[in-house]
Amino acid sequence: MIEQLATMAPGPLHWLVLTALLFAIGTYGILTRRNAVGVLMAVELALNSGALNFVVFNRYVAPAGVDGQIMSIFVIAVAAAEVVVGMAIFVVLFRHRQTVDVTRMNRIRD
Repeated sequence: MIEQLATMAPGPLHWLVLTALLFAIGTYGILTRRNAVGVLMAVELALNSGALNFVVFNRYVAPAGVDGQIMSIFVIAVAAAEVVVGMAIFVVLFRHRQTVDVTRMNRIRD
Protein backbone atom coordinates (compact mmCIF):
# COMPACT_ATOMS: atom_id res chain seq x y z
CA MET A 1 0.00 0.00 0.00
CA ILE A 2 2.74 2.46 0.93
CA GLU A 3 4.68 1.58 -2.24
CA GLN A 4 1.62 2.44 -4.34
CA LEU A 5 1.24 5.84 -2.66
CA ALA A 6 4.93 6.57 -3.14
CA THR A 7 4.77 5.88 -6.88
CA MET A 8 1.60 7.88 -7.54
CA ALA A 9 2.53 11.23 -9.01
CA PRO A 10 0.05 14.10 -9.05
CA GLY A 11 -1.48 14.69 -12.46
CA PRO A 12 -2.46 17.93 -14.16
CA LEU A 13 -5.89 17.91 -12.54
CA HIS A 14 -4.33 17.85 -9.08
CA TRP A 15 -2.09 20.79 -9.92
CA LEU A 16 -4.94 22.79 -11.47
CA VAL A 17 -7.12 22.22 -8.41
CA LEU A 18 -4.24 23.43 -6.23
CA THR A 19 -3.77 26.58 -8.29
CA ALA A 20 -7.52 27.25 -8.27
CA LEU A 21 -7.56 26.94 -4.48
CA LEU A 22 -4.56 29.25 -4.14
CA PHE A 23 -6.19 31.80 -6.42
CA ALA A 24 -9.47 31.57 -4.48
CA ILE A 25 -7.64 32.10 -1.18
CA GLY A 26 -5.82 35.09 -2.67
CA THR A 27 -9.06 36.57 -3.98
CA TYR A 28 -10.72 36.06 -0.61
CA GLY A 29 -7.79 37.80 1.06
CA ILE A 30 -7.97 40.74 -1.35
CA LEU A 31 -11.68 41.22 -0.70
CA THR A 32 -11.67 40.77 3.08
CA ARG A 33 -8.37 42.18 4.37
CA ARG A 34 -8.34 45.64 5.89
CA ASN A 35 -4.59 45.82 6.36
CA ALA A 36 -2.70 47.01 3.28
CA VAL A 37 0.15 44.56 3.82
CA GLY A 38 -2.36 41.70 4.02
CA VAL A 39 -3.90 42.83 0.74
CA LEU A 40 -0.46 42.85 -0.91
CA MET A 41 0.21 39.33 0.40
CA ALA A 42 -3.12 38.15 -1.02
CA VAL A 43 -2.27 39.69 -4.40
CA GLU A 44 1.06 37.87 -4.31
CA LEU A 45 -0.71 34.58 -3.62
CA ALA A 46 -3.05 35.08 -6.57
CA LEU A 47 -0.15 36.02 -8.88
CA ASN A 48 1.88 33.02 -7.77
CA SER A 49 -1.04 30.71 -8.48
CA GLY A 50 -1.08 32.08 -12.02
CA ALA A 51 2.67 31.52 -12.32
CA LEU A 52 2.21 27.95 -11.15
CA ASN A 53 -0.46 27.50 -13.85
CA PHE A 54 2.11 28.52 -16.49
CA VAL A 55 4.52 25.86 -15.21
CA VAL A 56 1.85 23.16 -15.00
CA PHE A 57 0.56 23.76 -18.52
CA ASN A 58 4.08 23.86 -19.88
CA ARG A 59 4.90 20.56 -18.16
CA TYR A 60 1.90 18.70 -19.55
CA VAL A 61 1.38 20.42 -22.94
CA ALA A 62 4.94 21.03 -24.14
CA PRO A 63 7.36 19.27 -21.77
CA ALA A 64 10.38 19.92 -24.00
CA GLY A 65 9.94 23.71 -23.86
CA VAL A 66 10.64 26.20 -21.13
CA ASP A 67 8.04 28.82 -22.05
CA GLY A 68 5.99 28.29 -18.89
CA GLN A 69 9.00 28.66 -16.63
CA ILE A 70 10.08 31.85 -18.40
CA MET A 71 6.59 33.33 -18.07
CA SER A 72 6.48 32.43 -14.39
CA ILE A 73 9.79 34.22 -13.86
CA PHE A 74 8.29 37.31 -15.53
CA VAL A 75 5.23 37.04 -13.26
CA ILE A 76 7.47 36.83 -10.20
CA ALA A 77 9.49 39.85 -11.38
CA VAL A 78 6.35 41.92 -11.98
CA ALA A 79 4.98 40.88 -8.59
CA ALA A 80 8.22 41.96 -6.89
CA ALA A 81 8.07 45.35 -8.60
CA GLU A 82 4.42 45.69 -7.58
CA VAL A 83 5.29 45.00 -3.95
CA VAL A 84 8.09 47.57 -3.95
CA VAL A 85 5.84 50.29 -5.36
CA GLY A 86 2.92 49.31 -3.13
CA MET A 87 5.01 49.28 0.03
CA ALA A 88 6.50 52.69 -0.83
CA ILE A 89 3.00 54.11 -1.26
CA PHE A 90 1.84 52.55 2.01
CA VAL A 91 4.86 53.90 3.91
CA VAL A 92 4.06 57.43 2.72
CA LEU A 93 0.37 57.01 3.57
CA PHE A 94 1.24 55.61 7.00
CA ARG A 95 3.47 58.60 7.73
CA HIS A 96 0.65 60.92 6.74
CA ARG A 97 -2.37 59.11 8.29
CA GLN A 98 -0.82 56.83 10.96
CA THR A 99 -2.73 53.78 9.67
CA VAL A 100 -2.53 51.11 6.98
CA ASP A 101 -6.25 50.34 7.13
CA VAL A 102 -7.38 50.36 3.50
CA THR A 103 -10.98 51.20 4.44
CA ARG A 104 -9.80 54.54 5.84
CA MET A 105 -7.82 55.43 2.70
CA ASN A 106 -10.74 56.53 0.57
CA ARG A 107 -9.36 60.00 -0.15
CA ILE A 108 -5.98 61.12 -1.41
CA ARG A 109 -6.18 64.58 0.14
CA ASP A 110 -7.38 65.61 3.58
